[in-house]
Amino acid sequence: MFDLLVVGAGPYGLSIASHAASAGLSLRVFGRPMASWRDHMPRGMFLKSEPWASNLSDPAARWRLDVYGDKRGVSVRHGEPIPVEMFAEYGLWFARNAVPEVDERTIVRISPRPGGFEAVTDDGETVHARTVALAVGVMPFVEIPSALHGVSPGLVTHSSHHSSLDRFRGRDVTVIGGGQAALETAALLVEQGTKVRVLARADRLDWNDVPPPWERPWWQSLRSPHSGLGCGWRNWFYSERAGWYRRLPEETRARIAADALGPAGAWWVRDRVEGVVEVLLGHEVTSAEGKLTNSAAGKGKVRSKKAEPAAEKLTLEVTSTSGRTRSIETDHVIAATGFKATRDRLALLSPELRGALAEVADGSPSVGREFESSWPGLFLAGLVTASGFGPAMRFVHGATFTSSTLVRGVRRRLRTGVPGGAVPAPGRSGERGAADTVPR
Repeated sequence: MFDLLVVGAGPYGLSIASHAASAGLSLRVFGRPMASWRDHMPRGMFLKSEPWASNLSDPAARWRLDVYGDKRGVSVRHGEPIPVEMFAEYGLWFARNAVPEVDERTIVRISPRPGGFEAVTDDGETVHARTVALAVGVMPFVEIPSALHGVSPGLVTHSSHHSSLDRFRGRDVTVIGGGQAALETAALLVEQGTKVRVLARADRLDWNDVPPPWERPWWQSLRSPHSGLGCGWRNWFYSERAGWYRRLPEETRARIAADALGPAGAWWVRDRVEGVVEVLLGHEVTSAEGKLTNSAAGKGKVRSKKAEPAAEKLTLEVTSTSGRTRSIETDHVIAATGFKATRDRLALLSPELRGALAEVADGSPSVGREFESSWPGLFLAGLVTASGFGPAMRFVHGATFTSSTLVRGVRRRLRTGVPGGAVPAPGRSGERGAADTVPR
């Protein structure tokens, strides 16, 4: 039985694995390294975060992004966006140098067992571990507007479903959303010859400012310090004091996690969108119809509740904030509408385990000060912990605090265990099972 099973091999999973290995824990790491960056972001995109805020974390800080850039002879400087392709390659380099071997198979089920957990891979192998760190990224939490539910995937996709936008050359695409994913997707589409429009509920688009120089007068730094989430003392607090953030009242934490650092485009996308892309502000999709061309499905229009394998056009009914409606005909909708990290979307957890996790008000799992869930030995990382530790958990920058803190919690759990070495379900702490003994 391993000390730790790390599920997920993105920035959080790899950073946790690096810290765990350095701590001498026996561990297994599962997942396709940097999968979200390699498989779910179109080529040509850039990181929104500053390069110095985009490091994966190892205890000695040896395998930073700037070190990788130096080895490649590539500039990694403040104020210069990093291509997602380069960041994905950096993550693979980090995995080769700072992490034990990564098993690229997928974990499809995690269940409790005496003394820890049992995990099953997609090809049926069973792995046992005393603790689990779940770092599954954002893909389990894709959010698509309810008006588009049931529409054929040939007509509607999420922005994270694309590693390339080539299929949309010469077509008509509607992008829903007003944040970075929507605006950068729209820019890439129009630059390749796609007719594109952006549809957003907000009455205006927000844009991030060009970051001030790294070196500047001390009074400017004092007034608005740099942080991994942008300039300003509020962002500095979110970015650099996640442990303090968790001490805020739960209602305050949930509100900040939902509202802070809301949808906004990066400064370097603005000129590629304004005056170039059609933007409809203050509009929301209220219904959708697909016009099918598949002869097996029959001709005519079919309501979105009947998912069909093929369609040529999609008619959207949109409503403005003033209540006026209009119809838009488009070839495809890309919903750049973010992610909603709730407990119930953690489908790889067994129903028993998932249902036993305590939730906070927004439906995400509750985590303790060292990222341990309410089920002893199950640790969570990344977006799913944003309500507990703040907006930094939505960005790569949060991996540094998470990895060191979480591994400290894993070591504590392994050291203290529970009576008999068993890890019981909540409410059964007095019971013992035929469990393995946790190493002392």
